[in-house]
Amino acid sequence: MPIPKITRRLAIAACAFCMAAVVHAAFPDRPITIVVPYAPGGAADAVARLVAARMSTRLGATVIVDNKAGASGTIGAAYVAKAAPDGYTVLYDATPYSINPHLFPKLPYASDALQPLSLVLLAPNALIVKGDSPFKTVNDLVAKAKAQPGKINFASGGSGTVQRLAAELLRQRLQLDMVHVPYKSGGPAISDVMGGQVDFMFGTVAATYPLISSGKLRALAVSSPQRSPRLPDVPTVAETVAPGYEAFEWNGMLLPARTPKDIAEKLQRAVVEALKEDEVQQRLKDLGAQPVGSTPAEFAAFLKKEDAKWGEVVRKGDIKAD
Repeated sequence: MPIPKITRRLAIAACAFCMAAVVHAAFPDRPITIVVPYAPGGAADAVARLVAARMSTRLGATVIVDNKAGASGTIGAAYVAKAAPDGYTVLYDATPYSINPHLFPKLPYASDALQPLSLVLLAPNALIVKGDSPFKTVNDLVAKAKAQPGKINFASGGSGTVQRLAAELLRQRLQLDMVHVPYKSGGPAISDVMGGQVDFMFGTVAATYPLISSGKLRALAVSSPQRSPRLPDVPTVAETVAPGYEAFEWNGMLLPARTPKDIAEKLQRAVVEALKEDEVQQRLKDLGAQPVGSTPAEFAAFLKKEDAKWGEVVRKGDIKAD
């Protein structure tokens, strides 16, 4: 007796579902690649490698880091956005991910091509001046900027960096007239602040802490809502001159859209568990960073907030890509 077509279709669908379930249960059965869209040796790259090693142990599979730098991180992001949504290609991105859509007229990937996995860390910036600068507090700096419009200048590692936008956010909030001095990267910018060629900048705590400790730089404030455990005596911008002010460097992981839920959950658990390890926590705190480890929904809400904030700053400041 022939099997009705509807029954055959149901049987085929059931088999396909079972096969998919088996494949997902076996995940991962080959190496996973974490794409870092920035150059080797940077902060994002270092943390990605630290977390990848712990994820490898948790998942029982090799997790490698592949740097695909260029175009403010958009090249690597586009690569992952176009990868198969099978969990074997993961994006490890940072704050420029939230800024790039407002700087570039067209990105090489669709806005919905990536789905959040987990927020990895938050890191404040320090508002730094030369070690023997006449500015002893951030209030001194703001008072000078108000008294002499256009005379105070600030450095950054480029238009799309948090260094630039953190200063621009401060400028806009206090309606200050200050001059931006862009550099090709953060290192030369910090050097010129230290040498007195530029009045101030926002720099990562990781990069500036040794120079602050040695007295070559002075930290006037930090950009996070709470004081940094690394610089406990340095006040926040919010508690001094601009209530509600906050600007973070962040790192987080994303997946190609439509990655199966069970695979995403397995990866997310591995990230969160890796971030709970004492050694990882200590390494991140040494960098002045706050380990997070979030759900995809929490990371999505964070990204929405960042997108709105930086979009407004870019529009108001008429900021263009370098």
